[in-house]
Amino acid sequence: MMTCIEDLRQAAGRKMPRAFSDFVEGGSYAEQTLAANCADLQRIKLRQRVLIDVSNRGTRSAILGEPVSLPLGLAPIGLCGMVHGDGEILACRAAEQAGIPFCLSTMSVCSIEDVAAAVERPFWFQMFFMKDRGFVRSLVERATAAKCSALVATLDLPVIGQRHRDLRNGMGVPPELRIKNVIDMATKPAWALGIARGKRRTLGNLAGHVGSAKSLDSLSQWIGSQFNVPLSWKDVEWLAGLWPGKLILKGILDVEDARIAAKTGAAALVVSNHGGRQLDGAPSSISMLPAIADAVGSTIEILFDGGIRSGQDIMRAVALGARGCLSGRAYVYGLGAAGQAGVRRAIDNMRRELDVGMALTGVRRIDHIDRRVIAAL
Repeated sequence: MMTCIEDLRQAAGRKMPRAFSDFVEGGSYAEQTLAANCADLQRIKLRQRVLIDVSNRGTRSAILGEPVSLPLGLAPIGLCGMVHGDGEILACRAAEQAGIPFCLSTMSVCSIEDVAAAVERPFWFQMFFMKDRGFVRSLVERATAAKCSALVATLDLPVIGQRHRDLRNGMGVPPELRIKNVIDMATKPAWALGIARGKRRTLGNLAGHVGSAKSLDSLSQWIGSQFNVPLSWKDVEWLAGLWPGKLILKGILDVEDARIAAKTGAAALVVSNHGGRQLDGAPSSISMLPAIADAVGSTIEILFDGGIRSGQDIMRAVALGARGCLSGRAYVYGLGAAGQAGVRRAIDNMRRELDVGMALTGVRRIDHIDRRVIAAL
């Protein structure tokens, strides 16, 4: 039985080729920040209470004014469709069934249009500030046409942090086809069959745009050329002028940056260090959440990303000031383990854990979770 996220992680590791498993698991450089995200969450102890009537409780809440079954959304993950065939579509369907948001990555295998045609409810779309502003503009137009309900602008990737595991495995964007990887893939026939049956095996949102990229090398060079560009808060202002809907700023890890973000007119910010995949040695997301929440929580909605692996983790983040959480690796483990059913299992496991955590801390509603449920920081 896959009773928790760790069970899903182990099952996915057995089914996926090593290169893709490492891509999901890995962080940048020595992976210190990656480890700190989970470790610092686990160090926060919940305050157990007794003899409080919690018989009429529920995990329902709201994110960006929209009702959700629990304060959780599925974070944007690049190459999700290489974890499982049609991975982005399956994950979005699972989120739709569960009543929570799904965010599609620019670097997804299934395109914006692929996902929009396969689901009934709007989803979020994540994008980077790339050098080709015409391409950025076209992505915004496509997300608008697909009726995406929010645009998530990733701010913490002006350059790409080095990820040693990916370099060793040739896991760039797009991935290289190395002999050892092909051999490893051949030992995972169920995974390979699922990928073969999927709609795409390339980066769907780039299809038709990078016309000169006739090989993996040239496509990789084009992608690499799109980063390492000068950025400023004026770029956020420019993007907000293009996007007619709710704008979310992802990658805030500093109080000063949070104060600036709160003045941009964005609907929300995400306290995040990119899952430990950018600046190694940066603080964990949870260690910065309380200060950011104290500084701007009354003026902008705060979401949290970084190390969420359980319902108890969701409680910890909400208690310290987050309106809701985003989780990437947790649902990708489910996707790799059992496709759409695995993603739903990941969501349901975290919901049940959250419900039990609420009962044992004497809380009946999500909006009653605050720092009083924390025993020690």
